[in-house]
Amino acid sequence: MLRVGVIGVGSISEFHIKPYLENENVELVALCDLNEKRLAEKGELYGVTQLHSDYHELLKNKEIDAVSICTWNDSHAEIAIAALESGKNVLVEKPLCMTVEEALAVEEAVERTGKILQVGFVRRHGDNAKLLKTFIDNNELGEVYYAKTSCLRRLGNPGGWFSDISKSGGGPLIDLGVHMIDICWYFMGKPRPVSVSGNTYNKLGNRSHIENLSFYQAADYDPSLNDVEDLTNALIRFENGASIMVDVSFTLQAKKDELYVKLFGDKGGAEFEPELAFVTEKHNTIMNVTPQVDNLGFDVHKAFVNEINHFVDCCLEGKENIAPVADGVQVMKMLNAIYESAKTGKEVYL
Repeated sequence: MLRVGVIGVGSISEFHIKPYLENENVELVALCDLNEKRLAEKGELYGVTQLHSDYHELLKNKEIDAVSICTWNDSHAEIAIAALESGKNVLVEKPLCMTVEEALAVEEAVERTGKILQVGFVRRHGDNAKLLKTFIDNNELGEVYYAKTSCLRRLGNPGGWFSDISKSGGGPLIDLGVHMIDICWYFMGKPRPVSVSGNTYNKLGNRSHIENLSFYQAADYDPSLNDVEDLTNALIRFENGASIMVDVSFTLQAKKDELYVKLFGDKGGAEFEPELAFVTEKHNTIMNVTPQVDNLGFDVHKAFVNEINHFVDCCLEGKENIAPVADGVQVMKMLNAIYESAKTGKEVYL
């Protein structure tokens, strides 16, 4: 059995807690949160009696083998390092942390302790991602040299800690862009990034005055708090000549929300989201190919189940971690460089 504690029981934690409870090889031992009222409610909801308002107390429990970190971004590195040093394996929600310096410190702690750290790049674990990766690994797309991705919300600033740069580290880039950049980079074979050119815009605010349209709001939603960007776009170049074009927004004067991931190779292409599809050539003819599977889209609930089960298998069976700390470091380098490029108005070289 893998005995697990979950640190941070806000909205994202249910995507960790429920799969842990459903996994017959896991015992959910303890929960931790600064909000004691919410902590008590979640303890009662999930039948967990060991409740802590200080994560240090949870980490002192030698019965706990592993932890999920589901806290604000500003605490990821601190808690991850403490957990590793206390002998726990770690699954940390994306992003790994807020700065490259923090990321390198976490990586050093992983190397020093020999424990497992899995970064919560949940899109890697979707069934559609697994299928596409099989095609890529079998060279169906050839060299994937260009990716284009968007995650545009016209009204979708979650407020709360997401909009507080001291806790989040940024806006849509570090919240949404981290997913979009990572999944493209993962499918492209994780080439080394060499430069980025990016822009950020603060034009619209959180637009909390808009009526008749609902949107996801953080548990601590506060419409008066917002000091993060509305929109980020960037071009990322890699050592092998490949590139990614990305744009993400919390709010934008757009007709509708938009989400897509497109990959272009010298033998074929693929669209990963909103639905999986392939482009290829046969007998001098371009063909659009649709896989015959139950679900062509990204099922967030199933992806989290896959992610949690993968972490459990890594801890109990020594399975290879498909989202190691080194990947978290590289993605953090790209994110931080985009923000630096936007701030300085210049291309940034890594």
